[in-house]
Amino acid sequence: MSQKNRIIERYGIWLADLVCILVIFISSTYIRFGNFRDMGDKNSHFAVCIAFVLFCTMYNFFADWNLNFMKRGLWQEFVAVAKYNISMVLVVGMLMYFMQWSGYFSRRVMIYFILGNQIVTWIVRLILKRMLYMYYRSDSSAIRLLVIADSGNLARTIESLREKLGVHIKIVAAVCLDEDMQGEEVRGIPVVANRDNVNDVVRQMAIDEMFLTIPGSPMSELEQIIRDFDEMGIVVHRKLEADVYARNRSYIQRFGGYTVITCGHMNYSYKRLLLKRFTDIVGGLVGTVFTMLLTVFIAPAIKIDSRGPVFFSQTRVGRNGRRFKIYKFRSMYQDAEERKRELMDRNEVDGLMFKMEDDPRITRVGRFLRKTSLDEFPQFLNVLKGDMSLVGTRPPTEDEFEKYNTYYRRRLSMTPGLTGLWQVSGRSDITDFDEVVKLDLEYIDNWSIGLDLRLLAKTVVVVLFRRGSK
Repeated sequence: MSQKNRIIERYGIWLADLVCILVIFISSTYIRFGNFRDMGDKNSHFAVCIAFVLFCTMYNFFADWNLNFMKRGLWQEFVAVAKYNISMVLVVGMLMYFMQWSGYFSRRVMIYFILGNQIVTWIVRLILKRMLYMYYRSDSSAIRLLVIADSGNLARTIESLREKLGVHIKIVAAVCLDEDMQGEEVRGIPVVANRDNVNDVVRQMAIDEMFLTIPGSPMSELEQIIRDFDEMGIVVHRKLEADVYARNRSYIQRFGGYTVITCGHMNYSYKRLLLKRFTDIVGGLVGTVFTMLLTVFIAPAIKIDSRGPVFFSQTRVGRNGRRFKIYKFRSMYQDAEERKRELMDRNEVDGLMFKMEDDPRITRVGRFLRKTSLDEFPQFLNVLKGDMSLVGTRPPTEDEFEKYNTYYRRRLSMTPGLTGLWQVSGRSDITDFDEVVKLDLEYIDNWSIGLDLRLLAKTVVVVLFRRGSK
């Protein structure tokens, strides 16, 4: 299990158990006494409740009894909850005996609590497990894995990985290096490339990680493939054979039952990534509310100014090649995409971006929206959905992405954002796409929560003083 999923499950189970303890204990007390005034020694009851909470915390964070939480069935989960409840009652019961609380604590409350906590905790954990399973298998959260092997090991490797990997990893494609099997399927997995075109094919795919196993092949034959995947920002797992491959950002770990050498740029703490996502959810909720309020005033202005919808949507490319619809207030005429081809010779950016001053495709209201950055507000819905983050890299269009090389592709190894390093560095003054990529990769390589907060603060200043927006 990955560190990210271990943290999600541990904190999720802890919070679920904690809520169950509080709800069941309060309910048991009320059922026994009919109110909270006649419960006898309130201090002892309060102390026992606190003892339950402390035991729950220690049980979840200092024991590994929930290590196989996602693999346990209905009956196995019931037994696990029973072990947890019995352990908790025994420990707290001993504490009550030594602290002499037992003489003041209602035994019927304890019986109601034991029975209620067993049933409710079991049901809540099953619900939590189902929610986690849906989260792990969703397209935005599942790790999309590419398997690369020779023809003799490809089928066996896919079967073994399926058996031992968690539900959060989805094998989406395979590559055979010693035979041309492109277009075929192995154990239901499409073979999408061979040794000659693996780079070109995978560069256009939504892939997060790659598993490589070529027994007996010298490192020199595989080095270029690993380097290309690493350059694209895709995490590489190579099954460890007899040799050892050492380099920066590489480490040995267990993956799907195999010992592998893993290398990649994205060695971030999952606790910090979870904090980033929590911040995005809060910011997305607040931003979506503001967007709804702004729509009341902006929508009529857009409709009066020009024909067409209020909102503009376009397919963009997000983290590791995932496609999504980006939303904005419409700031251009409806035929903007068709007219773009006629204006390409007036592009003011060298490289794979299009930008020009006094763009004739922009409406009168659109110029105001862009100058004030109000056209970007609907993207808070993208942030709330998880397609984007508050801070990240610029999401390219599909036609831009099709022209990417491996160096450019690495800028998509992190979730794109509403704002980023290049946006607060005078985005209208940058006339070279390579400079945009350089700033994006600088953000990826130096990312931290503190950097996000600084960039958000700078973005507010940029928007208020209308710097760098055209």
